[in-house]
Amino acid sequence: MEAFFTRLSGGNLILQGLIGGIVITLFNTLGALLVVVWRRPREGFLDGALGFAAGVMLTASFTSLILPGIEYGGVWPVIAGVVLGALMLDAVDHLVPHLHLIGGREGRPSARIKAVWLFIIAITLHNMPEGLAVGVWFGSGNLDNALSLMWAIGLQNLRGGLAVAVWALGAGMGAYFYAAVVGVRAGLVEIPLAVLGAWAVEVARPILPYAMGFAAGAMLYVISDEIVPETHRKGHERLATLGFILGALVMLYLDVTLG
Repeated sequence: MEAFFTRLSGGNLILQGLIGGIVITLFNTLGALLVVVWRRPREGFLDGALGFAAGVMLTASFTSLILPGIEYGGVWPVIAGVVLGALMLDAVDHLVPHLHLIGGREGRPSARIKAVWLFIIAITLHNMPEGLAVGVWFGSGNLDNALSLMWAIGLQNLRGGLAVAVWALGAGMGAYFYAAVVGVRAGLVEIPLAVLGAWAVEVARPILPYAMGFAAGAMLYVISDEIVPETHRKGHERLATLGFILGALVMLYLDVTLG
């Protein structure tokens, strides 16, 4: 896989970031297309899958971002990056209007934006730190860790695409339209952010520990503020917790075996 990526990109780190962003977005697309054949997945399954995503993101935040960032540039740049990433997501969360499946509307009130768009914005906010994290690793030149993170994020994106499509299907339009358009649209933000992360790190190598901390802080904010509360609101805490542990173990295995 490393040799294939190197041949495909010609060793260009920014191009590798672009390819990585496309791969994780394709996983999101595949998840959205699942609604064509699986139109009504159980709520318990979706909460368990969301817990899985949280486990992947939490483990990735430490094994793939925080600890390597400390090893590269020391603890203080990483801490600064974590704080900045969390503050940035907090600001976006409070300023940008969006809608959660159970939590309802958040951010600045806006009566002019349709509910389905508010939900797409919410999923997009969740996807932002994932695309950035993948891009940062490709930009660092460490292809092993970049690939392990890419596969892990891609795997949990299957759940994200399916969740968007299922919710959008309930909004009243056809399965094909929402699976192919709404689900895909919510994940497209990961491509430019992966390129941005790779470009920023390649052109300014000293910011690598800050960038790793920033991506980790953004993911930790999403996990605590959005994902975990979302999975514990409909009585599926046990499934969500088991999914969380499974996701953490899968990411740990990928990090050890591929990284």
